[in-house]
Amino acid sequence: MLTTHTALQPTNSLHTPQQTPQHTQHKRLAQVLMVGALALGACSSSWVQVTPEGQGVRVATTQDIAGCTRVGTANVNAVDNIGFVQRGAARLQEELISLARNEGGRLGGNRVVPESTIENGRQTFGAFRC
Repeated sequence: MLTTHTALQPTNSLHTPQQTPQHTQHKRLAQVLMVGALALGACSSSWVQVTPEGQGVRVATTQDIAGCTRVGTANVNAVDNIGFVQRGAARLQEELISLARNEGGRLGGNRVVPESTIENGRQTFGAFRC
């Protein structure tokens, strides 16, 4: 006896019809635009808040700290890019200063002085008590 099997296609209402190339392009464009908007929004907002300890710390120059006591070093870092979007230098510097002020206050200082330039979102500050 010869038996034949026939494969049946399920009739499922959840089966999605083939999308047109134009529909796929629109969907992809919407995804790219959403990711771009999120990245730009993240670049424009400051993620770092100055703590109560950091409130009493100000940024100084090496001339301002003559006669002050060094209490430590603040090695701080912040995100310098999000995906392929490079963050603005001013915003990055603002966040690094806020982080340094927080760390300076935690160390018992009331002044921080930049001791390096920004490299890959990192900067070193000296913390001083005046």
